[in-house]
This record gives sequence, structure tokens and C-alpha cells, in this order.
Amino acid sequence: MARLILPLFFMVMMIDGYDLAAMPLALPYLVEEMGVEPAAFSGALSAVLLGLGAGALLIGPLGDRFGRRLLIVSSLALIGAATIGTGFSSSIMEFVVWRFLTGLALGACLPNITASTAEQAPPERKAATIALISAGISIGAILAGLITPALVKLGGWPLIFYAAGGFILLLAAALFAVLPKTDAPASEDGPAPAARGSILATLSPRYLPATAVFVGLYTVNAFVLYMIVSWLPHLLTTDGLSADAASQLTAFFQGGGLAGGLVISWFIDRGRRVAAFTIAYALVIAAFFATGLASGSAVLWGALLLVIGSGVSGAHLAIMASSASFYPQSVFSSAIGLAVAVARIGAIAGPLAGGALVARDVAPQPFFLVCAAPVLVCIAIVLASARVRKAEEARAA
Repeated sequence: MARLILPLFFMVMMIDGYDLAAMPLALPYLVEEMGVEPAAFSGALSAVLLGLGAGALLIGPLGDRFGRRLLIVSSLALIGAATIGTGFSSSIMEFVVWRFLTGLALGACLPNITASTAEQAPPERKAATIALISAGISIGAILAGLITPALVKLGGWPLIFYAAGGFILLLAAALFAVLPKTDAPASEDGPAPAARGSILATLSPRYLPATAVFVGLYTVNAFVLYMIVSWLPHLLTTDGLSADAASQLTAFFQGGGLAGGLVISWFIDRGRRVAAFTIAYALVIAAFFATGLASGSAVLWGALLLVIGSGVSGAHLAIMASSASFYPQSVFSSAIGLAVAVARIGAIAGPLAGGALVARDVAPQPFFLVCAAPVLVCIAIVLASARVRKAEEARAA
């Protein structure tokens, strides 16, 4: 059954990545049709992120208590309905409401998809499987950019949302049919029933050290990831590259992330988690220093962005995959939900920090050297996680 469930999970992640990218892609068409300024949609663009954090924190952990099948299927149904509802919107407030509901359901769904993937994956390939399934989000976002013009020509901007919403409802029906009706019971050494299904489980004395390193690493990595992603096209154009070249080079960053996530996760499955993350981050810092040599060269920038993307964007996929080594299944959804919610802080703060540097006309190399500071923090957290893991193994023995 796992052979059918895991591909469906990948499609869920892919369509969720599409859905997250849908509103920004629809924005130019909406501005033209509604005759409003782009800034008027700021609330709608932010609503999905706010909802995602709330859903991950408050609803996602309930999969540990009531079963992941229920949370996955019901949240997918809500995502599909809210996405279709977005296509029917005719006012800014309607967009805000529907996008918030979409984000709320996404936040509930994604942690439980990841936790269920860990259950279904072969033990020897658990981290790599989680990373591969999670990569669907990036692929879905890329797919959205490729097919949006065709959808708009065929049925206008609403079809961007109708197509996604309809497909999500089909996925919900398919997973309702194939997912086990009962989840695996919590382990005997898991949290008390009262704590299970809430973030309290991951904040208990038993799991607090693991939560500190897992959530901390995910949040700091999100900070540097979104700091780079938000300002990368601008930085490349200031270094003498054309806007078209800058847009194309961002694909090297994303492509490096997909490859890096799978490579790091492969080493995680072989017990080399600390070495894999440390080497990846060290290569990123070296690439930051080398950006001064690129000097408007698209070839050199492409090579450097592959390395940077592998270590930063790739680590973001692998961090989620590595969480399976810290928590039992009984609190996995809670841990992931907390990490996704808290990482929103890093995702918001990163672009703001980058914007402060851009406002001072900082050149690309100094910008990336500033990014090296949070990467060093990531290395420190990875090294600390090794001590946490040893303490957990000693306690279990």
C-alpha cells in the first residue's frame, strides 16, 4: 500500500506548493482586472502564511491524538474548497478570508503528511523519503509558474485556483480510500494522552532538548533561506546581470536545493547527520566568500548558487527529514507543527534583514558575508544536536 500512498503524498506536496505560489502568480492579472494597486493585495498574500503558521501550531498536532488519516483528508478537503472559493472572490476581503483558510488547512495538513511519510517509508531510507516527498512543494511551485499563462488564456485567472482546488479534492478522495483507517498506536514510552496531540508533548522535559535543536535549526535556516531568496534577483542585477539572467539563475539555487536535500538525507539515513550538515554549511560559507570573484559572470554565479542552494535550501528539506531520529511517532506531528509555526518568524525576519542591507546599497559579497553569521549559528546547533542525541540514546539504554 505504501507504493500507492507515498506517490499520493508527493502529489499533495506538489499541489500545495502550487497553491502557495498561485496568489502571487495571479496578482498581475488581478491588478489589471480589478484596477487596484498591487499593495492592496498585501493582506491576501500574507494571509496564507499567517494561516499556515496557525494551522501548524494549533491543528496539525491533533493528528497525534485523533489520527492522521482524519487530519489529512479533512484538511485537504478544506484546502480544495478554499482554493476554489478564492477563484470566486470579487473583493480584497474575500481573497483574505479564503487565503487564510487555505493556509490554515495547509498548516494542518503538511505536518501530518510528513509524519505519515515517516511511518510508510522503509526504515533504512526514512530521511531520504521524507526529503523526496517534501521536494514536491518546490516542484509544485515551479510547475505553477510554467502553466499559469496557459490556464489564464484558457479560463482567466480564476482557473488558476479552480484547477488546483479540483485536483486537491480528487487527492482527498484518493487518500480517504487508501490510507489505513487506524493509525499506529503511540509507543509505550510516549507522552501521556493529555499531552499527546498538542505542542505540550514536544515541550515536556523528555523532548525539550530535541525540540530546542530541531526547531532552532529549522528557524535559523529559514531566516537565511528567505533572506537570500527574497533578494537574490536584485543582488544579481546589481552585479551587472540582466533581469532575465537573474531570473534564470534563481533556478540554479532551487535546483541545488532539491539535489542537496536528497544528498544530505542520504547521509542522515546512514548515521552521518552531523557530518553531512556541517560539511554542507561549510561549503555554503566558502561560496559566500567566493561571490566576490563572480563579478557579473553568469557561469560563476550559476556554480556558486548551486552550492549555496544545496547547503541552505537543501538543508531546509533535510532538517525536516532528520526530525524522525529525535521523536517517536506519537509526537511527530506535534514536533513538525511547532517547527513549521516557529520557523515563520525566521521566514519573516530574513527578508526584513536583507531589505535593511539593500536599503544601504550593500554589494552582493558583503550581503552574503552577513548571511554567513546565521549559517555559523546553524553549525553550532548541529554540533549541539549531537550531544542531545547521545543523551537520548544513553537514556534509552
